[in-house]
Amino acid sequence: MTNRREVPGIRQYDGPAGGWGALRATAQAIRQQMETIKAPITLLRTNQPDGFDCPGCAWPDKEHRSNFQFCENGAKAVTWEATTKRVRPEFFADNTVSSLLQRSDFELEDMGRLTHPMVYDRATDKFRAVEWDEALGRIGQILRGLPPDQVEFYTSGRASNEAAYLYQLFVREYGTNNFPDCSNMCHEPTSVGLPQSIGIGKGTVSLEDFDACDLIISIGHNPGTNHPRMMGTLHEASRRDVPIIVFNPLRERALERFADPQNWLEMATYGSTRIASTYFQVNAGGDAAALKGVMKALLALEAEQGNVLDREFIATHTAGFDAFAADLAATTWADIEKASGLLQADLEQVAIAYAKANAVIVTYGMGVTQHSKGTANVRLIADLLLLRGNFGKPGAGICPLRGHSNVQGNRTVGITEKPSEDFLARLEGIFGFALPRGHGHDAVNAMEAMIDGSAKALICLGGNFAVALPDPGQAFPAMAKLDLSVHIGTKLNRTHLLVAKETYLFPCLGRTELDVQQGGPQSVTVEDSMSMVHASAGKLAPASEHLRSEPAIVAGIAHATLPDSKVPWLELVADYDKIRDLIDKTIPGFEAFNERIRTPGGFRLPLPPTERKWHTPSGKAEFSVYGGVHEDAEVLGGENVLRLITIRSHDQYNTTIYALDDRYRGVFGRRDVLFMNEADLAALGLEHGDLVDIETLVSDRHLRLGNITAIAYGIARGSVAAYYPEANVLVPLDYIDKESGTPSYKSIPVRVTRAAGS
Repeated sequence: MTNRREVPGIRQYDGPAGGWGALRATAQAIRQQMETIKAPITLLRTNQPDGFDCPGCAWPDKEHRSNFQFCENGAKAVTWEATTKRVRPEFFADNTVSSLLQRSDFELEDMGRLTHPMVYDRATDKFRAVEWDEALGRIGQILRGLPPDQVEFYTSGRASNEAAYLYQLFVREYGTNNFPDCSNMCHEPTSVGLPQSIGIGKGTVSLEDFDACDLIISIGHNPGTNHPRMMGTLHEASRRDVPIIVFNPLRERALERFADPQNWLEMATYGSTRIASTYFQVNAGGDAAALKGVMKALLALEAEQGNVLDREFIATHTAGFDAFAADLAATTWADIEKASGLLQADLEQVAIAYAKANAVIVTYGMGVTQHSKGTANVRLIADLLLLRGNFGKPGAGICPLRGHSNVQGNRTVGITEKPSEDFLARLEGIFGFALPRGHGHDAVNAMEAMIDGSAKALICLGGNFAVALPDPGQAFPAMAKLDLSVHIGTKLNRTHLLVAKETYLFPCLGRTELDVQQGGPQSVTVEDSMSMVHASAGKLAPASEHLRSEPAIVAGIAHATLPDSKVPWLELVADYDKIRDLIDKTIPGFEAFNERIRTPGGFRLPLPPTERKWHTPSGKAEFSVYGGVHEDAEVLGGENVLRLITIRSHDQYNTTIYALDDRYRGVFGRRDVLFMNEADLAALGLEHGDLVDIETLVSDRHLRLGNITAIAYGIARGSVAAYYPEANVLVPLDYIDKESGTPSYKSIPVRVTRAAGS
């Protein structure tokens, strides 16, 4: 490493992921947000059979062999929600919306929990308290006066199955399939690509499979920050000598070294465990080329020595192999190396390891999906697993890493803009009214409709919709064009302040809080990344007596909007068992829902590929053909063209920023940095700590982010990274994966230059 000048807030962090640093951060989160007496009791209920599901990541629960089933970031999520800080009507009386918009995203959410339903008063530019019945009545009146397809209904991944099911039922009875949701911005390529390949849009592995595998390939994710409870699983696999091969543009500490806070020996000795056995820094946008290189090498091994591919599995269970193999043969190693940034020898090394392994799991995150070819990337991972029959046997399968705690469950119970005919027919059979058939809007479509003025209202079941989307220069002003916006949430965020002609804020119960309805205390359910459905019941007193549960708020809006509805909305909310009875009758896999959910740990939904059953048109798993590596190589190798990746810090979950540190990457108290390879800095005549401007090269809107500090970091040559959502100003709204509609947050061609005047 060359001598570098000191840059404020940038310093080397030498500790492992987890360990004492995680315990210190957990203690700090408790101290800043909660009463120290109440916090330990609350945290010990996290992810326990009789407790509540963590509002953070969707990694499944282990067998309950320890007293605590939470991680550092889970503790932050819990304390952030269970905070003692409050945002009462008096706060809004003292602050205009215009003044609140000047505060940072961190400051807005750190103010605390919303306590009362609020309505925006344009005359004073302030929110004021409003009675629930008055607000619901007015919303129903506005919605009845609008064509249904002019209303957008957004869903965050934190909503429970019960709330999401009622929401989709209300919206479809209202008359539209406009369901922009957080999946559209993260794992939609999984939901689109995997059904084409294996017949279902979900992962196929269980936690038990990680105990039986003998190779893990990890592509495009940072588990220490985005799904941190996975680190315990990777830690266990590494300690039993399972090779873990990583493809990721950035060197991420959690994929290098981890100290398990539940391992007393590691903690006592300040030790750690190596995670990645081999680490390949693939180019941003080079995943397809790398995967094709591994598979091309695998076919070469088959030709040389035989018995490498599972020929019987391929013949019996797959279709399209010949076209797939012909495409690999036609793809040159020169293009693969140029697009991936990796050497042929590197990829051949992976192929040899893969060929030796009997049971392989491939895990992947948004580093795979948030690309202009995200769906194709997902299908290539499935291709790799199909070559050696790594579906339907212990220790093998595909593992998409969902971020939010119930984003997968929302989709399972009907939150989709593209409902199947079978699903709609089942709903109609139970409820007796006709449902809309047309495809609705996804997240990008919804924002485009708001920009052009064709969308008139937005209802948000959680989330931070406008901030999460690309191109705030278009997205933020579009919110003001709406006649109505309604936001259901626990804390204030920037999207709430982008007010429409009429805007309502509805405070809801959090996961940690006791939910009492007419039928008594209620539990909700969630589905994790491995299709396990389990119950969640909070125990804390609600932050305010004026809070309502998400199911109750949804039912209240439906009741006010659809006075002649055949659905007994308020009756359903009195006892959530009644909602689950409807899910039982209309969603396959939820039979005897109420009975099964009372079993500690819940139950697993059916996954046909685990039985080597393929619900595709051909009845077989389908190989894909990705013919664009040459084009990828041309773009990735362009002169002075870098690929921008937007990333989360370690003190962040989605758009929620808990603090301004990114400990593992050595960034403290700031977020205005651009991570760059040292050779790229030198090639551009820049040094560590210089101020730079970044310009997007795939938009005619002159998207630009100025005066950001470039810092040298272990990132692939030709790739740069900046923090999300701040760097969303560089992501064009229409730069998407055409198959899934997911924005390309992870591979934006940019040019970096010295900042003007610096």
